[in-house]
Amino acid sequence: MYTNRRAHYEYELLERFEAGISLTGSEVKSIRAGGVDFRDAFARLAGGNVDLEGLYIPTYTEATYNNHEPRRTRRLLLHREEIQKMKRGLEQKGLTLIPTRLYVKGRYFKVELALARGKKLHDKRRAEAEKTVQRELRAL
Repeated sequence: MYTNRRAHYEYELLERFEAGISLTGSEVKSIRAGGVDFRDAFARLAGGNVDLEGLYIPTYTEATYNNHEPRRTRRLLLHREEIQKMKRGLEQKGLTLIPTRLYVKGRYFKVELALARGKKLHDKRRAEAEKTVQRELRAL
């Protein structure tokens, strides 16, 4: 399981969705081997579909000519109602779709998406202060 820890720091996560992800064989093997990077990843609604862009899955060293492009656009698999719900959420000002987790469920890989609003600097400072207080209370 891979978690986008930066998303919790940079964004206020409002609503979460679980989506399947369309992967090639070399991508699956590479994910199982490790090294997924969420740094520039985001989801975009395009033509009634949701696409995940910027997710870095390194090339699989054992693959031959069938290897994949590390930052290619990947289709996310969602129900039509979920896509409509996302679309309504994205029409609000300042909201975006951010991938928060990549995990295995049964034999399929799933991506957890969150409708998110970017945090301001003072919000980040407040969250850090609250985290520090919680850490100190646990230490006692």
